[in-house]
Amino acid sequence: MTTPIDTTGSAGPAETGAAPAAAPVKKIEGRSPGRIAWDRLKRDKVALAGGVVVMLLILAALFAPVLSSLFGHPVDEPHPDQINPELGLPKGAFGGISGDFLLGVDPTFGRDVFSRILYGAQISLLVAFLAAGVSVVIGVLMGVAAGYFGGWIDSAISRVMDVLLAFPQLLFSIALVSVMPNDLLGLSGSGVRMAILILVIGFFGWPYIGRIVRGQALSLREREFVDAARSLGAGPVHILLRELLPNLVAPILVYTTLIIPTNILSEAALSFLGAGVKPPTPSWGQMLSQATKIYQVDPTYMVVPGLAIFITVLAFNLFGDGLRDALDPKGN
Repeated sequence: MTTPIDTTGSAGPAETGAAPAAAPVKKIEGRSPGRIAWDRLKRDKVALAGGVVVMLLILAALFAPVLSSLFGHPVDEPHPDQINPELGLPKGAFGGISGDFLLGVDPTFGRDVFSRILYGAQISLLVAFLAAGVSVVIGVLMGVAAGYFGGWIDSAISRVMDVLLAFPQLLFSIALVSVMPNDLLGLSGSGVRMAILILVIGFFGWPYIGRIVRGQALSLREREFVDAARSLGAGPVHILLRELLPNLVAPILVYTTLIIPTNILSEAALSFLGAGVKPPTPSWGQMLSQATKIYQVDPTYMVVPGLAIFITVLAFNLFGDGLRDALDPKGN
């Protein structure tokens, strides 16, 4: 039997002597902790959706006058023609929702609910963010001091935290608002009420973040880089500001995003009970309080501010949870 002869003229790899092509070398790129956290956050679609909603809410609050003029009416402008004089309720179904009044009108004066929701967002977010700032500043200072120095300083600060955590914040706020004058330090009316809300909510909120920071500081003070700083002659102030605080940024940032929705609920609760801003300044909690009297005949006026609070708090919580997972160094 004869062997078949290849007539194509092609040569195999052994005959040509050509070496196989080398695989391309993959370039290794270093990533900063911020880049790693952002890559993790991008994979969490739910957290990103919450962050987008948060940004939209902040923009809506900042540009409330513009949005109100484009899609609504002046916030305090009454529209008695939209109220049924016999029933004292908005004309039409669903609280008077129409092309001119996107979220209806309030049953008392016929004011545009859309505009009042936007301006109410300003109050809620302003109080929540500033109160969170007060809590973070006091909580970080106290927590770092307690965790780093220990001893009687830790014991004293921890006991103060325990007392404040057991203090009836809601009752104290109501009592404080009731005895405050209308004019105080250049502020008047709703300005005084807002200042009180910010200080009370912020002051009674710092023990929560103080405990978290204290626990982290207790762990960090025994690390090698702190011992190295001590051996080089660094003082307590340098260690606190240059060694401990940079390593506490992640938990502080995460807790700040989680305390903001709690502050929004606190402001809404106090406004609901009459300890918030004064009418006619709009507030979501104040609108809910007014809606309790007529919710059986006009449920829309209760649903709209209730949904505003629900969506805002949910968005902040989803974003905060995603941020916590992204900044967790043990995450995948």
